[in-house]
Amino acid sequence: MPRPLLLMLALVLALGVNRPVPAAGQSLDDTPRTVVMSASSHEWKTLLAATAGRTDHLLDGKLFVTGRLAGRDVLLVLSGVSMVNAAMTTQKAIDRFNVKAVVFSGIAGGVDPSLDIGDVIVPDQWGQYLESVFAREVDGRFVPLRANRAKNRYPNFGMMFPRATEVTRTGLDSPELRFWFPADARLLEVARRIAGRVVLDRCTPEGRCLTLTPKVVVGGNGVSGQSFVDNAAFRTYTRDTFRAVVLDMESAAVAHVAFSQGVPFIAFRSLSDLAGGGAGENQMGTFFALAAENSARVVRTFLAEMP
Repeated sequence: MPRPLLLMLALVLALGVNRPVPAAGQSLDDTPRTVVMSASSHEWKTLLAATAGRTDHLLDGKLFVTGRLAGRDVLLVLSGVSMVNAAMTTQKAIDRFNVKAVVFSGIAGGVDPSLDIGDVIVPDQWGQYLESVFAREVDGRFVPLRANRAKNRYPNFGMMFPRATEVTRTGLDSPELRFWFPADARLLEVARRIAGRVVLDRCTPEGRCLTLTPKVVVGGNGVSGQSFVDNAAFRTYTRDTFRAVVLDMESAAVAHVAFSQGVPFIAFRSLSDLAGGGAGENQMGTFFALAAENSARVVRTFLAEMP
């Protein structure tokens, strides 16, 4: 057998997975499942390790895993970082599986000064705050084109003017302008029920500890965009303009697709840093794993409580 084929066979045997190769458009699994999506490999591995009855499905190079987690039928998938990756992964899951809800687990930057690293935030709604017009400067002022002014609903940050997004969905004859995409009200109620029951980690395995014990906070606005934010001025602008409590690079894209498809959605985001608001350098490198573990722990408790 040629060496490349031997290497491929060894990899498949080492992973110990069953990977059906479906025809285009074919449904891979008829069982109604909750999608549990993560952006980073740390959360993905933590959730995957707790999943029973695992079956793997490879779609266009991306691994989708069906099984049972916290007593629920789930579909686990690693979206990867970025709005585009998150949107593509969500749509593919909905197209090829029987999806009844989408749950996102991830880390994020904190925007609300009352929140601390390690806290797990569950926002009521999500906006794509970097969907914007970069305006030209005229006589010392930034002026967006007249055609865009109707979509500009929020104050600008320099040349950047946030704008609403055109959205299509079943029941609409034409696209609607929308900035906020809601989390599902019933799923939020489940999150509120379990918020006080989850014990979150305060210290890393290396003994680096947070000043305060992390908590679960349900409510407020989350925003997502294509850029990693580590800037105090922009963090303040985000808080003042959108009343945001947290920002990331995926959740609003997932919320957008779920809203358009009529699928219930909720996101759990654990703060790994303060998006430029800390006194020293960014602390993401120190508390990334702790934040990811906290988010995954809340998600498992949430799944067990779901109807």
